[in-house]
Amino acid sequence: MHRLTSLVVSIVLATVAGTAVAQTKIETIWSCKDSAGGTHVTNLKEDTVGKRCRVVRRQRVTVVSPEAMVKSGEDGRRNASTGRPKENSATRASAKDRQREILDKELASEEQLLAKAKAELNEQESIRNGDERNYARVLERLKPYQDSVEAHQRNVDSLRREIANLSR
Repeated sequence: MHRLTSLVVSIVLATVAGTAVAQTKIETIWSCKDSAGGTHVTNLKEDTVGKRCRVVRRQRVTVVSPEAMVKSGEDGRRNASTGRPKENSATRASAKDRQREILDKELASEEQLLAKAKAELNEQESIRNGDERNYARVLERLKPYQDSVEAHQRNVDSLRREIANLSR
C-alpha cells in the first residue's frame, strides 16, 4: 500500500509540475493477478491487459498548480525553493492545539468503549450456561469479549503515546 501511495503522490506531483491550472480527472487503481499468480497494483490501464484485474479505488482527483493557487487568492507567502506555503510558529502551534483536541476527544471516547467492553466481559464471566460443562467452552464464549477489551486497551495506550509525543 505504501508503494501505491507513493505512486499516487508521484502522479499528482508530475501533473502539478506540468500544468498551470486546476485539472480534475478520475484516477483508477487496479489490483491485478498475472498468470504466475503474482499481484501487481497499477494506475495505468495498459498494465491491466492480459491480467485478472479488479478496481481497488476510483476517485476524482483535482490537481492545482502552485501558480493557479497564487492566482486564486491564496496567501502569496511561499517558500521560493519549494513553492510551498511558508509555515510560521503560530500556525504550527494552532495545528498542534487542534491535533491535541482531536486526540483528547478520541481518547475519551476510547476510554468509554474500554469501560463498556470490560463491563460486558465481567457480565459474561459471571454467566454459566448449562451446556458449558467443559471450561474450554466457557473460554471460547469469552474470547470475543476479551479480544474487544484488549483492542480498546491498545487503542487507549496508543492515543496516550501520541498525546505524549505532541507535548515534546
